[in-house]
Amino acid sequence: MALLPATDTPSDQRDAPARLRPRGSNQLGLRQFNDRVVLQALRVHGTLAKADIARVTGLTAQTIGLITARLDEDQLLRREAPVRGRVGQPSVPLGLHPDGAFAIGIKIGRRSADWLLVDFTGQVRERLSMAYDFPDIAELLPAIKSNLNRLLRKLGPLRDRVVGVGVAAPLQLGGWHRMLGLTHAQAQAWSGIDLATEVQRLTELPVSFAKDTSAACAAELLQGRGRDLRSFLYLFMDTFVGGALVLDSQLHRGLHGNAGAVASMPLHTARGRELPPQLVTQASLWDLEQRYREHGLDPMAAYDARALQPPWRTHSLEWIAGAARALAQCVVSGMAFLDVEAVVMDGAVAPDLLRSLCEQTHSALDAYDWQGLHRPRLALGSIGSDARALGGALLPLHACFAPDHDSFLKG
Repeated sequence: MALLPATDTPSDQRDAPARLRPRGSNQLGLRQFNDRVVLQALRVHGTLAKADIARVTGLTAQTIGLITARLDEDQLLRREAPVRGRVGQPSVPLGLHPDGAFAIGIKIGRRSADWLLVDFTGQVRERLSMAYDFPDIAELLPAIKSNLNRLLRKLGPLRDRVVGVGVAAPLQLGGWHRMLGLTHAQAQAWSGIDLATEVQRLTELPVSFAKDTSAACAAELLQGRGRDLRSFLYLFMDTFVGGALVLDSQLHRGLHGNAGAVASMPLHTARGRELPPQLVTQASLWDLEQRYREHGLDPMAAYDARALQPPWRTHSLEWIAGAARALAQCVVSGMAFLDVEAVVMDGAVAPDLLRSLCEQTHSALDAYDWQGLHRPRLALGSIGSDARALGGALLPLHACFAPDHDSFLKG
């Protein structure tokens, strides 16, 4: 069974258990697709014996034997220690070979850039970072090239197994430039930049692009909470709060690739010519940075464990209280349209701060009338600050090895 768009998911699939069930075909001419179905089954379920692979994918034992032989020859599989049963020959579980393929994910943010070297199992092998007040394209592009080459050199003879580069960045990096204290010219410098094209000029590897919060959500979908949740609103706490949307186990991008753009959500109705404040002004780490600056504290503590330590703690707790109320309004408004089972919160913040924010948002939801609405559960994300770059790296990996290379989705 091929993987279907969310809007075409049959009703019997919507009622199925919330786990990936990749299905293959025994028809001739689908060799590559079936190979990818087997790889996807191993990526989701971990190590499996051949009989279990056949059961999960719906392919015959003979077909599985041929596929695993090919994949083993391509060094994409690794054989685990034999498992002895009560009768018969011991079974040999198969899993993805970590060195089978690699990808590089690049996150370009408003405060920092990250480079991740990710192996075939989705694990991070190497990490590089670069901090700044705001990215300068003249400085950033040479740094991208330098760090790309640095990661490739670390692979040595495995360099030929890198399948591509994925770039994750805001769709409007120069947006809300007045809040950041930038000039119009600084913001405009990014308006005409096609990051994917610029990065492609720096490398011979294929380059793909995703909105940063969509990439982060994809990482959560494929390697985190998405294994248990079919539909969820994703919130990512960063310099500016952002979001994404998963429907029926598929990342939903929207008409303009901007689904889940919660930062622009108004917090009250417009009054004449007065523009209502947006969520970005009250639930972003930018606001926490300003609170620190006003008291002569290092604003970058908003992104690490110092946020809940003296002397930052008092200001952080005040910010959490206000941000939680704003996020609660976002959640209630979202449920009126989306009716998803959960809201997943993650971010480029210390785990303790994120946990406190999630708990207070949960409490703030008690103040709303839920009549006519389904109240979702709140869940902490499992990836953290690496989510955007990791999602970027998963772009080329799934383009090369997933059954449906056009989407981050599950069947």
